[in-house]
Amino acid sequence: MKSAIVFLSGLFFTITAFAQTETKASVPQADKKIQVVEVSCGKCKLGLAGKTCDMAVRIDGKAYYADGADIDSFGDAHAHDGMCNAIRKAEVQGELVDNRFKISYIKVLPENKSGDKQQ
Repeated sequence: MKSAIVFLSGLFFTITAFAQTETKASVPQADKKIQVVEVSCGKCKLGLAGKTCDMAVRIDGKAYYADGADIDSFGDAHAHDGMCNAIRKAEVQGELVDNRFKISYIKVLPENKSGDKQQ
C-alpha cells in the first residue's frame, strides 16, 4: 500500500510538472496592436528555406519564421488540418526583429466552416 501511495504521488508530481500552462504568448498586451495574419509551417506551406517544420507568419504577402510559438502547440502539425498541411488565420501581436517575427501573443482562429479553403 505504501509503495502505491509513493508511486501515485510521483505520478501526480510528474503530470503537474509537465502540464500545459498559460504562456506569455496566450495573453494579449493592451499596448500593442493585434493583427490578423496567416500562420503555417514556413518550410511546408509558406515557401521559406529550412530543414525542419517551424512556425511562420505571412504578413502583407511576406513570410517570416516566428519565435514565441511552437508549431505543435496547435495540434499535430502533420494532421490534415495541421500547420504543415493548412494555412490558418491567427490574431498575433509581435514585432519583426532581424527578419524573424517575435510573437508576444497568438490565437489561431477557427477554420472557415463554409467550405472555403484558407489556402
